[in-house]
Amino acid sequence: MKQGVILSIRGRQTYLDQEPDVIELVTPGTLEEIDGGWEIAYQESDLTGMDGVTTVFRVEKEKVTLTRTGKLVSQMVFREGVAHESLYKLEFGALLISVCATEIQWEITPAGGTVDLTYNIEIEQSAAGVVEYHLDIKAQ
Repeated sequence: MKQGVILSIRGRQTYLDQEPDVIELVTPGTLEEIDGGWEIAYQESDLTGMDGVTTVFRVEKEKVTLTRTGKLVSQMVFREGVAHESLYKLEFGALLISVCATEIQWEITPAGGTVDLTYNIEIEQSAAGVVEYHLDIKAQ
């Protein structure tokens, strides 16, 4: 059963030869227990630069799937040490991206929990940097 939650999301993107870009967001979302894991969903906003996009983290035993729909369409599958390629479809075109998780940790109960995800990203077969997500989930 879906339940309302408050999500505190911290994203840190470190691109080659640049200062890290950090985004922190507190937003309402939903948490739902699924077969073998959890789904966490929320609406992006102007703050993240992705207004009109729905983001869903599907957290399972050995993988995390990050799906975005709306003005931006993408699905990234994270398994530690395993590269995953996909198209990142924007309003003006698509990019080929490859992600490879270096850390996946999560602990979730119906009362809330945390998700930590760190991954390397390549855009159009060129190393782009490292992305880190930390989600705190609190039931309302």
